[in-house]
Amino acid sequence: MAQTLLMPKATAVWLVDNTALSFDQIAQFCKLHPLEVKAIADGEAAQGIKGLDPIATGQLSRDEIARAEKDVNYKLKISEPKVRVPDSKRRGPRYTPVSKRQDRPNAILWLVRNHAELKDAQISRLVGTTKSTIEQIRDRTHWNSANLTPMDPVTLGLCSQIDLDLEVEKASKGRPLPTAAELGATLQSASETENVGFSYEREEEKEIDANAVFAKLQSLKSDRRNDDEDDQY
Repeated sequence: MAQTLLMPKATAVWLVDNTALSFDQIAQFCKLHPLEVKAIADGEAAQGIKGLDPIATGQLSRDEIARAEKDVNYKLKISEPKVRVPDSKRRGPRYTPVSKRQDRPNAILWLVRNHAELKDAQISRLVGTTKSTIEQIRDRTHWNSANLTPMDPVTLGLCSQIDLDLEVEKASKGRPLPTAAELGATLQSASETENVGFSYEREEEKEIDANAVFAKLQSLKSDRRNDDEDDQY
C-alpha cells in the first residue's frame, strides 16, 4: 500500500517557511499545484494553517531535503514507515444506506435463486442483512414475500461485482462438479454414436429413349390439329 502524505497543505506551509525547495518540488511532494504553493509563499493562501514538520512525523528525512535543495530537478520521496500497521478487516454485516434498505429483500431473493451455493453468512456480508431475514425469504415466510422481485444486488448498488465474484468463488471451492443428470444433458455417449451406419442410395439414372420422346411430341401435335379442325366446324 502506497504511503499517503499527512496534511499536505500544512506540510507545504512548513516546507515553504523552513527550506529552500522550489515551488515545483514542494507541489510535487504535497500533490498541490505550483501556483497554490506560490500563493502560500506570498501569504495569499493557507492563512491560519500551522505548518506541519514532515521530519518530526517521519515522512521526510533531513538528508532527503538537503539532496533536493542541491538539485532543482530532484523529486522528494516520502520515507518508508518504520512500523507497518496492518489493514483492519471489516467484520460484521455491510452497512446499507437507509434509502436502499427496502431493496435488500429483493437482492436476497436474487442471490438465493441464482447462487444457491452461497451461505447465509456470505449473503449477510454482501447485502448487510441478518440470517433470520435470509431464512424467512428462503422459506417464503417473509411478511412481504408475495411482493418480492429478485433483483441483482450489484445493480441495486448494495455490493460490488468484485465482492460478489469473490464470495461465489469461495463458495464454489471444494464443491463437487455437477453430474450430467444435474446439467440436464441429453447428448448420447460416443459409444452409442460411433457405430451408427449411414446408407446412401443412389437412384439409377434411366436411359432416355429419343424415339419415344419424338413419338410423344408427334402425337401431341396431331391432337392439337384435330382440336383446331373441330373448332372450325
